[in-house]
Amino acid sequence: MIIEGAEPFLMRGGSTGILLIHGFTGLPAELLLLGEYLNRAGFTVLGVRLAGHGTSELDLMRTTREDWLNSALDGYEMLSGLCEKIFVVGHSMGALLALKLSALKKVDRLILISAPIFVDEGLGAKNLPPREKCAGLYVSKARRNLPDVPPAVNRTYHKMPLVSVHELFELIAEVKKILPQIETPLLIMHGTDDHTAKISSAKFIAETAASSVVELVTVQSGGHLLPLTESREFVFEAVLKFCLRG
Repeated sequence: MIIEGAEPFLMRGGSTGILLIHGFTGLPAELLLLGEYLNRAGFTVLGVRLAGHGTSELDLMRTTREDWLNSALDGYEMLSGLCEKIFVVGHSMGALLALKLSALKKVDRLILISAPIFVDEGLGAKNLPPREKCAGLYVSKARRNLPDVPPAVNRTYHKMPLVSVHELFELIAEVKKILPQIETPLLIMHGTDDHTAKISSAKFIAETAASSVVELVTVQSGGHLLPLTESREFVFEAVLKFCLRG
């Protein structure tokens, strides 16, 4: 059963569509405010729900990085039936999926927010057991209590399946390999206080991708959840400016 408020959303607008892809253990509501902002500017916006997300931790444990990518591909195909151009915005793991998507499909612009190419050591990744020992094991997540956000944002999973963490790390490894193939115009945004994805991730993407257009925007004092916290208006404005550029 889908968590209340965790449904995907579609907002009809103009002939340019923007696909929004949320992060690991997240849900579409995390990008709803950004989606509403972009829709008011005239874009058609689709926020997808990745497989295994917005329901239960058990569902997440049963899915793979291929399932997550297929969810993004489904959203792309739906949006391409409505729009002439497709931009893709990915947050956190959603940014990794956006990069993989752009290697498979025609994406006109790509916006990456808090992409986790390098994960902060403080999260304990070095202590992750081998995959064969992770079946049925979870690690706790801190509860959220963010103000002024869609209610579902604070209803995310309270634990992460360790096999799913392995899937995330394998996705990161795959994205590192394909970065030199990425030629889509890029906007990369990262917060200086991101304690989940190292800010060096942003520089690595900017220097490794083959895109001729690369904008790197550092959000001072911004954390990992840039579309939800006090920095979000700055983030929204930067995203819109990039989407409107000639």
